[in-house]
Amino acid sequence: MRTLYFDCFSGISGDMVIGALIDAGGDPVHLETELKKLNMENEYELTFNKVVKNGITSTKFDVLLTSDVHSHDHGHSHDHSHDHEHSHDHDHEHSHSHDHGHSHDHGHEHSDNHHHTHNHDHRSYKKIVELIQSAGYSNRVEGHALSIFKKIGQAEGKIHGVALEDVHFHEVGAVDSIIDIVGAAILLEQLQIDRIKSSAIPVGSGKIHIDHGIYPVPAPATLEILLGIPIAESQVKGELATPTGAAIVAVLVEAFCTLPAMKVQSIGYGAGTKTFPKHPNVLRVIIGEE
Repeated sequence: MRTLYFDCFSGISGDMVIGALIDAGGDPVHLETELKKLNMENEYELTFNKVVKNGITSTKFDVLLTSDVHSHDHGHSHDHSHDHEHSHDHDHEHSHSHDHGHSHDHGHEHSDNHHHTHNHDHRSYKKIVELIQSAGYSNRVEGHALSIFKKIGQAEGKIHGVALEDVHFHEVGAVDSIIDIVGAAILLEQLQIDRIKSSAIPVGSGKIHIDHGIYPVPAPATLEILLGIPIAESQVKGELATPTGAAIVAVLVEAFCTLPAMKVQSIGYGAGTKTFPKHPNVLRVIIGEE
């Protein structure tokens, strides 16, 4: 059984997931080709760079919005201004501006490596579903992507008091969030992953600044998504888990545990945007046969 283990010692965000999967052997050319099926390629550019975080060489993935290339400080987060810095000051190097559904500028101190403050029109949950369904992906890729978006949409709807069909994603609907979520599904299929397990999820501490004001970490939507999932204590100030990262594990992980017994075949590190003094801001994925 080919198993992937998310070692989330520094949290998780959408862009960190993509970076780690590429670092572990995912094909960036295949990823870019498959993403073109969404017919959104005129809205973004993808970058993959090797960076060193506190001594660990890792892959930094960024979604640069075409309209923002000259105006954004892509500290980039995922998706969230994306599961990427989403206007979060993600201390994560996730700079997601989670605005899933409502412009939550989660100052994610996640620094999800996506530091975008997207000015794109909000996309409704219904439109995102149509976008993914019309792309012609395999049942597995389509199913995973739709389930992750639904998880975020349900959380946003509950927090804001609106029905799922009425949820509009500012952050999650942003291009980088769509890229992170669909991209993760594409790479997991390409890497032929049969089973996914994960460590408990550290969410960070402190407060974040979002569109609605100053919120405690984890942000309400992130906490809602992580309902029933083991959360790990963390002394790091900032948001370590973004809505997109939380939704990916909430939907795809079948067991939260310590590293399982396996014959390790590949290891990947996905970098966040921020850099902490004594803490490598990276997500580690370990792939092997159980």
